[in-house]
Amino acid sequence: MATTTAAFANLDGQQFMSLTTFRKTGEAVLTPVWFTNVDGKLYMLTLGNAGKLKRIGNNGAVTVAPCTVRGEILGEIAGGMARVLSGDEAKRANKALTRKYGMFKRGFDLMHMLTGKYNTRAYLEISPR
Repeated sequence: MATTTAAFANLDGQQFMSLTTFRKTGEAVLTPVWFTNVDGKLYMLTLGNAGKLKRIGNNGAVTVAPCTVRGEILGEIAGGMARVLSGDEAKRANKALTRKYGMFKRGFDLMHMLTGKYNTRAYLEISPR
């Protein structure tokens, strides 16, 4: 079952979070994403060619906040450190996201399979800082 810590309590009960990553110039880039919180860490998925992966590779510091599907911030911002997962860790993140989003996530997976993007996805873990 998903649990929260004080660091990410701002995301309790939310379906979307705004993930802020930072360009080399320091400019913030906000992106609304699906996420799940397991044992005090956040997990999300993205396409393997997404700009956020490059930005996280250069600077793992991120911020997260609850938001609408369109990215409108709904509450408090919290800081974290992001890293890309692989292997069994990525599989666990995928399963946790499927548990939270159910049929919506399965439909998203099917769409990615049909368009050839399924194997290009990346999973991220965000720990509190």
